[in-house]
This record gives sequence, structure tokens and C-alpha cells, in this order.
Amino acid sequence: MTTGFYWDERCFWHGGGNYAFTLPVGGLVQPLAGGLPENPETKRRLRNLLEVTGLIRDLAASSAPEATAEDLRRVHPASYLDAFKAMSDAGGGELGLRTPFGRGGYELAALSAGLAKAALGDVLRGRHRNSYALSRPPGHHCLPDFPNGFCLMANIAIAIEAARAEGLTERVAVIDWDVHHGNGTEAIFYDRADVLTISLHQERNYPMDTGEASARGTGAGLGTNINIPLPPGTGHRSYLEAMERIVLPALARFRPDAIVVACGFDASAVDPLSRTMATAETFRLMTRMVMQAADDLCDGRLTLVHEGGYSEVHVPFCGHAVLEELSGSAATAPDPLAETLRLRQPGPGFDAYVGGLIGEMAGLFASPA
Repeated sequence: MTTGFYWDERCFWHGGGNYAFTLPVGGLVQPLAGGLPENPETKRRLRNLLEVTGLIRDLAASSAPEATAEDLRRVHPASYLDAFKAMSDAGGGELGLRTPFGRGGYELAALSAGLAKAALGDVLRGRHRNSYALSRPPGHHCLPDFPNGFCLMANIAIAIEAARAEGLTERVAVIDWDVHHGNGTEAIFYDRADVLTISLHQERNYPMDTGEASARGTGAGLGTNINIPLPPGTGHRSYLEAMERIVLPALARFRPDAIVVACGFDASAVDPLSRTMATAETFRLMTRMVMQAADDLCDGRLTLVHEGGYSEVHVPFCGHAVLEELSGSAATAPDPLAETLRLRQPGPGFDAYVGGLIGEMAGLFASPA
């Protein structure tokens, strides 16, 4: 079977407003070129690179319908959706924290969620071996009633709840390797035993007040939330160690029907919004690990949904590496920064320090919450 690839040109039309980097300029200064870091270019250039290398021909590429009002209401209250729709129809604005949008932003966010919904649903129906949704705007920071961190709708949660409503799955594991804490996904499933949420992130990056390892879930969900806060400077080897010592054992204990990855590329060593040292090879090997876990636990059912990543130079190569791995394609796009980033990786002493932190967290998560 093929790898499904879900994208839509209209998602690249989502506008971020009059921002200079992450600061609203309010008409006082000229906005920087490109404005908000969450702009279409990283995603568009990934799509373009797939065309140039020919990898797109090894994928089942398509768009998908917008998520329906019923899909959205399973996660977001009507009061939030109505306010979002009204502001969108009136020309756009800002409903939360760093989530500006223009006219039609509501429909574009629903389309982004629809790509995630189709990507997961088609894997669960057996139409594809695995899938990737090039969703934009992203979703993993969005709370049920408060958008933040560039995220306007909770794409992955919407996709999971739609699949559950159709009877396609009962237990889903979400692995979030975006460099920022997946606080929205965590909040939505925090008291649920049927969804395991795991977030690997740079500690106290964004949001600065969430993502601690001690946050394990509540009620029926106690023990099904795992946060892996990593210090600035964490590099390739430590990311793989965290996957091996914490993520893979947690998946094996939970035994999901399907695995979803919140696939941000902002842990890249050249990302402007982080201080971690991941490479394209890091993302390739993490994908390989999760594919093997999916094969072992849930008949290979794996979906990746695009989240952050703000280096226009590096995101396309990181994404290409992931899609090479997912599809088994022979098309390649060698990372032009590979040698530079290899030389800049942390030394053995820092890796040992991070390994000690990972070991402490592994012990915490292996014990009852």
C-alpha cells in the first residue's frame, strides 16, 4: 500500500497579520519581511522539494474536505466556533495569543483539520499504509476555547474524535516531537484513558508555564500524559535516547490501535524559535522508530500531522527525510546542512547530562502515576 499525502494550496493562503517576528507591530514600525514566523514558505517549499526530487510520484497525494461543523464541535465549544466564524467573516482579527487570521481564516483552519482527519481516517480504513497531512495552520497548541501559538483549531484532536465517532479506533497514541509543548492536545485528553499523549519539547520554551514531567493526567487519564522536557542544546543522540528509553516503552505499555505524530520540525538546529540541535537525520530515525513500533503494535497504522518548523532552509529537507522513510521512496534530498550540524552537535559530557535527565524521567514514567 501507498503513503497518503494530504495537502491543499489554500492552506498556504492563511495570513498571519501585521507582525514583526512574534510581536504585533500595531502600526508603530514596519513589519519584517515574512511577518509572523508561521508563514507559508516552509510548507510550500517542502511541497516544492517533493516535486523536484520526484518523491511526490511515490505518494498518494490529494486534498480533503473541510472538517465538518459536527467534527469541530466534538472538540471546540459552539461559543468559540461562533466567535471565530464571525470574526473571520468580518475580515479577521485575533481571538487568542499569537493567532492572527484574515478573512476566511475559519474555513482555512477547518480545511487544515480536514486534512488531518482524512489522513488518519484513510489509514484506519486500510486505504493507505501510513499518511502525512501537510496541515496549516497548525493545531497542537489550541485549547478547546482558546487559540494560541499560531494554532486555531486542534487538528489532531479533531481527527481522533472523528475517527472514534466512526468506530474506526478506540485507543490512540499521540507523539508530539514539535519543539514546543503540545499543551492543547494535552489539555483535551488530560482526563482520558483512551488517548496517550507524549510530548518531547524544549523546556520552558512555549508555553513557558506548561510541559513539566510531573503533569501525568488526571482522573481516568492519570498516567496517560507524558511530558519529556529537554534542555536547550539537546542534540541528535539525546533525542534518539529519549525515544528509545521513554517513548517506545510507553507505546508498548499502552498498545494503541493507531499512532499519530504531531510532526513539528522546529527542533532543527537552525530554527529561529528554538535552541535544540536536531538534524534531518534525527527526524528520519525518529520516524523509523515510530514506524517499527506501529508495525509491532497496531498493524503499521501511523499518521503524521505537520505542526511547527520555521526555517525555510531546513524544514523542506527534514520533511523530505521523513517522507522518504514513510514511503520507502528511492528519491532523496541530501541535507545541505548535515556536515555543519554534525560538527556542532553537543559533546559527550552534555549528552551524558541529558541522558541522566532522560533516565530519571524514564524511571518516573515506568512507575504507576
